[in-house]
Amino acid sequence: MYQDNVVLCGANSYEEKYYFNEDFGALPEEVKKELKIMCVLFVAEVGGILLLEFEEDGTLVFQVSSREDDFFFDEIGSGLKIKELQKEKAELLASLELFYKVFFLDEEIENA
Repeated sequence: MYQDNVVLCGANSYEEKYYFNEDFGALPEEVKKELKIMCVLFVAEVGGILLLEFEEDGTLVFQVSSREDDFFFDEIGSGLKIKELQKEKAELLASLELFYKVFFLDEEIENA
């Protein structure tokens, strides 16, 4: 269906904007709200641009970038914040990966 990584959502501290990919409109509203809060708070804290992307195999990754002239961007804080979110939001992130694999990659999921 997709050739490259697929962006789920993201936030941009420079333009103060949040983006949500409407291809994922079937997600529950509470999940959408939680993603928005997570992304917006992330860029408010460390700056830059955050994108949550699905790789070809369905793995959800955090992509962070900043402008070259942004001396206020906290690169170390960014890495620490990602680790914190991966731990605190592990269930949400795993559910999103499962959703993507089932509905976008048409994978069969075996019950454990």
